[in-house]
Amino acid sequence: MAIKFRITKDKILAGLQNVQNVVSTRTTLPILSNVLVQAGTKGLDLTTTDLDVAVRCTVEAEVAKAGGTTLPARKLFSILKEVPAADIEIEVDDKNAASIRCGSSFYKIMGLPEEEFPRFPQADGKSLTIDQGVLRDMLRKTAYAVSSDETRYVLNGVYMAFKGDKLTVVATDGRRLALVERELEVPKGMEAELILPTKAVGELQRLLSDKGDVKLSVGENQIIFNLGGTILASKLIEGTYPNFRQVIPAEAKERVPLERESLLGALHRASILASEKSQSVKLNFGKNTLTITATTPDVGEAKETLAINYKGKEIAIAFNPQYMMDPLRNLDADEVFIELTDELSPGVLKVNEPFLYVLMPMRLN
Repeated sequence: MAIKFRITKDKILAGLQNVQNVVSTRTTLPILSNVLVQAGTKGLDLTTTDLDVAVRCTVEAEVAKAGGTTLPARKLFSILKEVPAADIEIEVDDKNAASIRCGSSFYKIMGLPEEEFPRFPQADGKSLTIDQGVLRDMLRKTAYAVSSDETRYVLNGVYMAFKGDKLTVVATDGRRLALVERELEVPKGMEAELILPTKAVGELQRLLSDKGDVKLSVGENQIIFNLGGTILASKLIEGTYPNFRQVIPAEAKERVPLERESLLGALHRASILASEKSQSVKLNFGKNTLTITATTPDVGEAKETLAINYKGKEIAIAFNPQYMMDPLRNLDADEVFIELTDELSPGVLKVNEPFLYVLMPMRLN
């Protein structure tokens, strides 16, 4: 269908940037490499999908002839990024050939018919509204703990529960678990539990801003996030998320306050000499002192000492340094608390907010 519109370079680039991440470079269906371009009264709708996650973004444009087509997403983005002038005119004929004029530059690229493009999911079912900044923060504090092991597919996403007037977000890979909760008015009958796949979590983290609300519509096996100018739709992971409450230790013998940044720095420096095979650092909690050591036979060792406020019994425990640094990098608090029982029990990292991180210890060698 023939279409024609004018648009500024920065507007169309911003729109394409919002949607093009979903486009798969290795796809057997050529249409999935394309962006659906629909020109209408509200401006320009740009849509991409990989059949699991779909993103639609609306941008302002002067539309001379309304209609739709699909064009190669990455090619289009590469061309428009390089053109020198600020105003771009795009005209698409009945055979889906797009002519792009911009200042003294001219390009022609071939598209595919709009009808071949998969339909964008429609919102149905339960809907709730949440502050974008809050959701973004909750995902940042948990998403790093998602499992990448495809055999445990229910762990390849973030668990979200909207119930009891709060939102609970959890991620685990079986060796560590991150949990964060926020108060949220969940309207009656709107309670829901779901597992959001990793790819959708990544896209959402990119699209969410610190301002405004996001409206969630939870359907049978899909969820739609409406952020105003951009809509993200994703299939959900089917299956039952494990009972994560049972791995959270009921109580700990010792609670140690630590300065987040100094701990992160010390772990980072020590991890340079952690052996690739064991990937562990040893933490020795003694009277007012924490010693962090890492040793690799035939390579060397690292030792970091931090002054801490601790009067309890001496405890030595080993952790994977990367797993320990992940939450420290994603938290904002100046002070964190580590709760320990002994060298074989999980350690729990907490801050002064409804967040906790459970980490399984490693063997002390």
